Amino acid sequence: MQPLKKRLTDTRDAIIEAFTLLQIDAKKGQLLSLEQQLHDGSIWSDPETAQRTSKQASVLKNQVDPWVNLLSQADELAELCELGDETLEPEMRQQLQTLEDEYNARRKELLFSGKYDEYTAIVKLSAGAGGTDAQDWCEMLERMYLRWAEKADMKIELIERSAGDEAGIKSATYTISGSYAYGKLQSEHGVHRLVRLSPFNADNLRQTSFALVEIMPEIDTPDEVNVDDKDLKIDVYRAGGHGGQSVNTTDSAVRITHLPTGIVVAIQNERSQLQNKETALKILRGRLVQLQLEQHAESLADLRAGESASWGTQIRNYVLHPYTLVKDTRTKYEEHDAQAVLDGKLDGFIDAYLQQHMAAS
Repeated sequence: MQPLKKRLTDTRDAIIEAFTLLQIDAKKGQLLSLEQQLHDGSIWSDPETAQRTSKQASVLKNQVDPWVNLLSQADELAELCELGDETLEPEMRQQLQTLEDEYNARRKELLFSGKYDEYTAIVKLSAGAGGTDAQDWCEMLERMYLRWAEKADMKIELIERSAGDEAGIKSATYTISGSYAYGKLQSEHGVHRLVRLSPFNADNLRQTSFALVEIMPEIDTPDEVNVDDKDLKIDVYRAGGHGGQSVNTTDSAVRITHLPTGIVVAIQNERSQLQNKETALKILRGRLVQLQLEQHAESLADLRAGESASWGTQIRNYVLHPYTLVKDTRTKYEEHDAQAVLDGKLDGFIDAYLQQHMAAS
């Protein structure tokens, strides 16, 4: 029983330490406050605020409940251990193993220490030069991230998608929400390079294609990122393409230019001009925050124009011919089963990136 008691004490101490590092008690208080607001019927008179509060409560609940349950299980086992009943040892060993496994599965959360790690992620994919091959590659990446998000039990919402001329997509923008969505996906920010035999070339020649993946935190509240109105140029124009009669007959599309940095966000879909403007501003705030993180700038006023994750920042190579290999240029982490990666097996790359950043901080 003594070695078992030592194992249990060590595991319980590790859980308590994680409780402190992850500020679980503070988050419990925040969750309680949000739940009280949601139980107050008056909040539902403002659907947008109610929806935002509900989403915040859901994220906090997913972070708090598992750790509360782990500590509760550890406390119950500790009480059993104090009884000193040798007949309970086999059952306690099994319960302790389950507790240790659950703790090890969750300890990855200790790697998330960034200000925006808990936020919803905005994922924008853009095909590079290379015509159909690049657009097909962009769609392959879209499928990869959607597969990963589904396996990770994340919620996916399409903001906008532009189909390619022959195949693939020119661009697509999604929000992916769930536990530490931005914290996990920030590792994907940059240029992704594919080498393969082109299925669109009559001679089946080897082709290199590029796509840009931008990962931004979704900033719901304007006061969190203070963007001066005088720094914005807002253009309204007629939406084109598919979508229906209302899209083609109303000036619903919105383009916002942030003058100091030159960042442009354009949104064109079936929603109203007001909704498109709100979505564009949300994406702009996310891009400004991402740029601030990249440049280690103290404030938005310190941002330098034209310096963001651009076509010069290649982060990962996907080689499908003459061998198969996916390798990250920053962490050097690699997977030889390229198809599994393209089917959403990204956790190895995400973990390597998080470990590298923790070691550097």
